[in-house]
Amino acid sequence: MVGYHEPMGSVSIPYVICSILAFVPAIVLHEMGHAFAAYRLGDPTAKSAGRLSFNPIRHIDPFGTVIMPLMLMLLNMPIFGYAKPVPYNPQYFEDPRKGDLIVGLAGPAANLIQALVGTAIAWALYTLTPIVSLVQSSELFYYFYLLFLPYYILINLFLLFFNILPIPPLDGSSIFAFFCPKQYLPTYYKIQQYALPIFLVIVILVPQVLGVNPIGAYLDVTAYNLFNLMYPV
Repeated sequence: MVGYHEPMGSVSIPYVICSILAFVPAIVLHEMGHAFAAYRLGDPTAKSAGRLSFNPIRHIDPFGTVIMPLMLMLLNMPIFGYAKPVPYNPQYFEDPRKGDLIVGLAGPAANLIQALVGTAIAWALYTLTPIVSLVQSSELFYYFYLLFLPYYILINLFLLFFNILPIPPLDGSSIFAFFCPKQYLPTYYKIQQYALPIFLVIVILVPQVLGVNPIGAYLDVTAYNLFNLMYPV
């Protein structure tokens, strides 16, 4: 899973805490979605590697999940991050191409479910409780309703729309395996192995060098617009 976020201005401590509390389950359940799909399709590789776990440490890549995002944040650049790729072996699947597609899309599907759950909670609170009085009287509720919930929904929408792009190494590129003739699948998997560093360099450098941010524009049209329709306030 690869994650993306726009550069931020001033950052408050409550915002950082709420962001971390929202981001951790978003990436953990995303990775577990990949692992669970592979396991259900007959591949024990991810389970044997401990990736069917709610423990964030099982999924965190020290550089990709912690060091690189912090460096980019300090430089006020578009923030990228990635978790450990979930290991799986398509040879276990009855239909490797179909299995690859299901495993690839299971992660974004987990983010979609989380965004819908967060939205349902937000609307339930908005409908059943006096939001204005609670926000004004309870600092904890203020942070939960106006910081955590919106960010939790939004980060899951970011991960959903970003990862379904059909570009290696993103999850959406699994559609290539679905249509790829079987004899070319080994070549496709080799390309996947080297795609991440090339992809990160290109997407981070393009906005800085050319002053154009196509990923940011894409997320504005998709994730941000959908969030504005989903969230009640």
